[in-house]
Amino acid sequence: MRRLLVADDDAGMRTALEARFLRRGWGVDLAASGAEALHKFRPELHTLVITDVRMPGCDGFELMRSVQTASPQTPVVLLTAYACVPDAVEAMRSGACDYLVKPVSFEKIELTVEQVLHRAERQSCREMGSRKQTEEKQTLVGHSAAWQQALACAHKAASCDADVLIEAESGTGKELVAHLIHRLSRRKLGPLVALNCAAFPEALLESELFGHTRGAFTGAVGARPGKFETASGGTLLLDEVGEMPLTLQPKLLRALQEREFDPLGSNQTVRVDIRVIATTNRPLAAAVAEGRFRADLYYRMNVIPIVLPPLRERRGDIGELARYFAKLYRSPGTETHLSDALIARLEEQPWPGNVRELANFVQRALAMSSGSEIGPEALEYGKLPDAAPLPPLGWKAGLSLEEMERQLFAMTLDATGGNRARAAELLGVSLRTVRNKVREFGLPPRSNYRSPLCP
Repeated sequence: MRRLLVADDDAGMRTALEARFLRRGWGVDLAASGAEALHKFRPELHTLVITDVRMPGCDGFELMRSVQTASPQTPVVLLTAYACVPDAVEAMRSGACDYLVKPVSFEKIELTVEQVLHRAERQSCREMGSRKQTEEKQTLVGHSAAWQQALACAHKAASCDADVLIEAESGTGKELVAHLIHRLSRRKLGPLVALNCAAFPEALLESELFGHTRGAFTGAVGARPGKFETASGGTLLLDEVGEMPLTLQPKLLRALQEREFDPLGSNQTVRVDIRVIATTNRPLAAAVAEGRFRADLYYRMNVIPIVLPPLRERRGDIGELARYFAKLYRSPGTETHLSDALIARLEEQPWPGNVRELANFVQRALAMSSGSEIGPEALEYGKLPDAAPLPPLGWKAGLSLEEMERQLFAMTLDATGGNRARAAELLGVSLRTVRNKVREFGLPPRSNYRSPLCP
């Protein structure tokens, strides 16, 4: 939930802003002075700060500078009843995201807040892209034929604006390849906006994609742009697109075909200039055959298909990747390295979790070793065992299918310590299905579980 910190020595203004943003679904904290605001400010909690400029003691400028020092990514909006050019210049030079002069309408404040957050999100995407560049140069490594073929296809895709569908198992680097395509494309100065289609319930996913107007649904107390609009001028990454509900697929198809859409609650069509990259960890052709995914949407997205090989099909790259992760995760000032004997053993492993599993193994091995060289003995403690077998289910004659299913989900979650992603993998269902069953059966929250894999 978004949370606002308001600092103003005018009690009426504080109360009015609190009421306004509470109606929009925000959490709100109030402070009558800059010093009180600094005491209440939490970087991990507050989405935005609105502060009056002239307050006794610590004024708005001092508060803003302190906030920026503690959390550079937190936007600050300044309010003042004493408009003057020097103050406005000082505000912009000091890094204020906006500067409003009282009296100001609450509609103007709300619009300013949305614009500020929109700009902050775009900047965050650019900074993330910059960080990814360094990571991509080092982690998109490997000289196997299958891997080089996939990278060559990604480079060709970057030279045009056609939509891309990346199919690969989890942990193979789908997101890194998507970032590579964006970074090498003509859109590299625009935002790369990602949306995990499996992370939102169906009721919210449409709003996340296309945005909504004020009053579009219960709780929509203000307009909000969706990912399609936020990504305009850049690239939209639709992660795990195979989890897209069938009911939303026609609207997504239209948006991809026409590059236009209607936000929820609006009859005004919004046009965007975007490139779409979709990823999936399951073959979409099979989902089409099973009726879980529209054929026309599949063919529309699958303009440039890229299939990333699993790690077991590029064993020659395992040693290079393992040594890279060893350099990445080892403690500063140390020269701990992996022995040739260990590398040879790693190349024999199946790695069902692919590159992500290999990275986790190397990080664990480094943490648990004490010498300068890590040998094959690391396989004894550095690799997690398979999940413990499920205890026998209490099935009896006459037990309903619903109760049998409830027991199966409950015991699988118990065996994985409440890890829903691992439970989904064991059961062969999607993460969305596990979440839905947890709600349907009223199963305990994940904090109530303890994995048998943990001591």
